[in-house]
Amino acid sequence: MATIAALFPGQGSQSVGMTRDFFENNDSARATLERAFAVLPGLERLMFEGPEESLKLTENAQPALVASSIACYRAWRARTDVRPSFAAGHSLGEFSALVATKALEFDDALRLVRARGHYMQAAVPVGQGAMSAVLKVSLEVIREVVGGIDGVEVANLNTPEQTVISGSTAAVATANEALKAKGARVIPLQVSAPFHSSLMQPARERLEKDLAVTDFYSFNFPVVANVTALENTDPLELPTLLSQQVTSSVRWVESILRLEQLGATEFIEFGAGTALTGMVKRILPEVKTFNIGSPDDLEKYVLAH
Repeated sequence: MATIAALFPGQGSQSVGMTRDFFENNDSARATLERAFAVLPGLERLMFEGPEESLKLTENAQPALVASSIACYRAWRARTDVRPSFAAGHSLGEFSALVATKALEFDDALRLVRARGHYMQAAVPVGQGAMSAVLKVSLEVIREVVGGIDGVEVANLNTPEQTVISGSTAAVATANEALKAKGARVIPLQVSAPFHSSLMQPARERLEKDLAVTDFYSFNFPVVANVTALENTDPLELPTLLSQQVTSSVRWVESILRLEQLGATEFIEFGAGTALTGMVKRILPEVKTFNIGSPDDLEKYVLAH
């Protein structure tokens, strides 16, 4: 029997209409989404009707993705007898992973990520921060270049071939040109703030206060944390890990390799998009991957097992 790692996507995976098929055709997903819509009025319209410009605002995209991921996860749980042994989430997705393992209440997660998104957007005025994806050069080259430029940092270590940098607009632009000179392909990202950089410190400090008064519970299975790339089952660690995550790199490559070391043989991405499935295939080309974002995906998974 497969040893399953449940994966939960982060910001950028959202799209208008996300999880609507599940809402209309699956009782577990519908109940989950209805609860989310009750906790955050207006979320249903954003998810199902848009407009896209409003949905992709950080404070809207984050709760929408948690709602979508948990709806898909619960639909899978209700349809199959299999259970995950581990979980991980990419940035925001770590909150979804904690809901899946029962360390964090769904309602609390929705409120936290709505606030987190607001804090992150407010931390840096629009236009003063930027992020870029860097391909075709090693992480060592990226670290060397970034290390010589004030105001830019390594943000997401997504795959061996893709690393994201983040920081002030001017510093990222300087780094982009320096990296191109080293042979890199650089893709400026359409983001509203320089996530996972020290410029997010004001957001981290505001989120810390919310986390300090949030209840956390025992884990049903370990969650590999973005900040450490190591498994955690201690609820007392969560306020620190989740606040540090705002200003720290997402160590995704190491997290997936750690899940493999722990024995995971099948990786299932729950929610909108297939970004994490693609990343896993680039990190571990031989492992089994599935994405469950619709009733059709769920049936394909059942048929495959």
